[in-house]
Amino acid sequence: MRSFMSRVLVVLLAVLSVFGVAGSATAAPEGTMTWGVHITLASRWLDPAETEGIITPFMVLYALHDALVKPMPAGINTPSLAESFTQSKDGLTYEFVIRKGVKFHNGEPVTATDVKFSFERYKGAGAKLLKERVREIQVVDPGRVRFLLKEPWPDFMTFYGTSATGAGWIVPKAYVEKVGDDGFKRAPIGAGPYKFVSFNPGVELVMEAWDGYWRKVPNVKRLVLRSLPEETTRAAALKKGEIDIAYLLTGPVAEDIQRTPGFKLVAPKESQGTFWLDLPDQWDPKSPWHDRRVRQAASHAIDRQALNQAETLGFSRPTGSLIPRALEFSRFFEPDAFDPPKAKRLLAEAGYPNGFDAGDLYPWPPYFSMGEALASYLQSVGIRTKIRTMERAAMTTAWREKKLKNVIVGITGAGGNAATRLDAYVSKNGIYTAGVMPEVEDLFQRQARETDVKKREALLHQIQQILHDRLTHIPIYELAFIWGVGPSVEEPGINLIRSFAYSGPLEDLRLKRP
Repeated sequence: MRSFMSRVLVVLLAVLSVFGVAGSATAAPEGTMTWGVHITLASRWLDPAETEGIITPFMVLYALHDALVKPMPAGINTPSLAESFTQSKDGLTYEFVIRKGVKFHNGEPVTATDVKFSFERYKGAGAKLLKERVREIQVVDPGRVRFLLKEPWPDFMTFYGTSATGAGWIVPKAYVEKVGDDGFKRAPIGAGPYKFVSFNPGVELVMEAWDGYWRKVPNVKRLVLRSLPEETTRAAALKKGEIDIAYLLTGPVAEDIQRTPGFKLVAPKESQGTFWLDLPDQWDPKSPWHDRRVRQAASHAIDRQALNQAETLGFSRPTGSLIPRALEFSRFFEPDAFDPPKAKRLLAEAGYPNGFDAGDLYPWPPYFSMGEALASYLQSVGIRTKIRTMERAAMTTAWREKKLKNVIVGITGAGGNAATRLDAYVSKNGIYTAGVMPEVEDLFQRQARETDVKKREALLHQIQQILHDRLTHIPIYELAFIWGVGPSVEEPGINLIRSFAYSGPLEDLRLKRP
């Protein structure tokens, strides 16, 4: 009897080993998924250290790299390379326990030393604030790292562990030191679900599924990001089956895809991205933009709803707020009414009855048709501009180096909360800040130290009220980032990570099986 039961057990185990594994284990990656991306891919986006206060680099970071914690379907600070983290009762210490067995693509283990190195070399959005507030990073042991703050800072995890910055994404110290920063951009090694294969700058990035990724092996074997800045080119490539996902479709092009059998339009349910007019010359007393009435005239010149309909089929949400509603601590304001006669009166009151020459207008690439529409609205009330287009990487560099003047069409879809957004564009440390109001800076520093959530919210709302009253920025709408998805895609990865503009998590993408 015992022998018989033993044989039965062996058979059952054999059956389970076949059917159980097949049912629970991830199948081998198959196929190639190609994205038609709306920008010219830049090599610096392969390196987390240079992450700007925009969402674009995270399209690549989620593939090649990994972070201690990051936004995932489970929440905004989901442990990733870290299996857990703790905060001390006094708010001064954050300790991360690194997940056992996690490795970089070259087989080297991810260690606390790599975490410390990655933070210290970080120089992107929020870097100055982070390094001002972190007193020390302690390597407790290879699997444990401790951040010691100078004073309690309720936003440490927001700045470190979200897409507001790239500070929490980890690179291999030994490899970076061996090849240098330029060598790393040419051939990056990360710990993400995809390994680097090749990169033709401005043309194509090719990555391959890494079977050592801790969370799961990706379903799709090869992921290709192809630069197709022209919208009509992206749409044509999608319909021909040359790409599987086309990012950023607008107006008639989006409508055409919507009408094409087998294809669909999708968009994130919430938007972290707000368009606005940035006016750096307003800080110059000699500039017309220094007068609030001129800025108000420009705001009343814009028909936000018509622009929304023409550009995003009415899916975007007109707003009078710099901070989108999807971010914590945001305060919503209704947008200024479309009122050209009022705009002209305001210009006359400000001393410009015949309008003025406002110089260059820089549309956010590749939203060039939107830029042309905005220039036309401004022109109709007498604010004359000249469109000047740039590639996105070049424009963000020029913007952060304070080389852009006149009128900038700004946008960011970076995560975080109201404070992280204000840090990048309003505070004295902001990489895109053109001028600072002392009362706003004082409030910003006070909220950064305030541990009471309600009091902190009140301070952040006060900042937003001042910005609205002074009209330091001219908000337009919260962007509906529309994708075109082809018939071969089973799971495009939209809305899996809340408010994330791109596909993710990338290991969860799936193609339809033949």
